Amino acid sequence: MKAKQIILIILAILLIDQGSKFYIKLNYYTGEEHNVLGTWFRLHFVENEGMAWGWKFGGEFGKIALTLFRLGAVIWGSFLIRNFIRQKQHKGFLICAALIYAGALGNLIDSLFYGIIFEASNPFTQNVATLFPSGGGYAGLFHGKVVDMLYFPIITNSHYPTWIPIVGGEEFEFFRPVFNIADMAISTGVITILVFQNKFFNKPDQEQHHTVVTNAEVNDKTQIF
Repeated sequence: MKAKQIILIILAILLIDQGSKFYIKLNYYTGEEHNVLGTWFRLHFVENEGMAWGWKFGGEFGKIALTLFRLGAVIWGSFLIRNFIRQKQHKGFLICAALIYAGALGNLIDSLFYGIIFEASNPFTQNVATLFPSGGGYAGLFHGKVVDMLYFPIITNSHYPTWIPIVGGEEFEFFRPVFNIADMAISTGVITILVFQNKFFNKPDQEQHHTVVTNAEVNDKTQIF
């Protein structure tokens, strides 16, 4: 698979990811929700300071550490993908690597720049953010929040059985996390690699055929038994 094809995959994921985030950020206030397909697929605008699927850790220090980690991972990933292409890795593996890389880069863009270029969204005043506000963005470099919007509450209004320890009797919802296109790309790439790792990494044994070269001359008097 050629480098141009990998770059096109990465750019396509980035365009879809950033396009969807810009649309939500400029048209929804934080917490706003609209049904897309029935009640089980919704656009629900949330911003998180943590990892994929809304996981958080470490407060302010954790936010900086996570952004730096993303930046390092993207830089490292650039060299990895270049090496994978040169090594002519399996086409499926290269596509998965491109998905993971594009997803990481998409969320990194949010963390690096969204705090600078966007106004804050306020759920109490239902304020929709503007791009490049005159008063400056809601945060500085490295402090942007990742925009999530895809919400699939397929099972709602249910409860855990009372006999289950700790969570027994509490409300159960599937699928609860709110995520974005970048998260989907990362998860799809990782899961596909795990499922098809034998196909991606196990090369078929190559049979070696040896040609025997001989200088013996065969004439009419030579008999071969």
